[in-house]
Amino acid sequence: MQRPLIRLASIVLLALGLGGCGDDHREERLRAAGPHPSLDALMKVADADVGARKFRQCAACHSIIEGASDRGGPNLYGVFGKPIASNSPRYGYTAALSSHGGTWDERTLNAWIANPMKMVPGTTMQFAGVEDPLTRADLIAYLRSQTPGK
Repeated sequence: MQRPLIRLASIVLLALGLGGCGDDHREERLRAAGPHPSLDALMKVADADVGARKFRQCAACHSIIEGASDRGGPNLYGVFGKPIASNSPRYGYTAALSSHGGTWDERTLNAWIANPMKMVPGTTMQFAGVEDPLTRADLIAYLRSQTPGK
């Protein structure tokens, strides 16, 4: 009886491991963006599907389904292009974020995803940020794809 459980566990682990794999053409996209690419150049090669896979780590705290409830952070469906700290009327944004001003566009999302606490001192978002600029661009492309009309 123990062997089928070991075999099943092996299959599950293999499926989980392969689920994170996928050819995202990272090197090709980076070459296409050019040496020392700007955010604009990275957005031209950003891939919303790759961003969707990378968003899984964000999904621990954020939903991104229209009408879904907030979690540890606000629902991010439709966030692209909205004023900062306004996407979810039910979520209790910090005073620091509420008073920051601005709009969730490519530049502000890039700064936020890179380091939320640096962009908005006093935020309670406990996330160190995403260092890789292409990953940030992919996440931004995904957020844009989850905003109707964008």
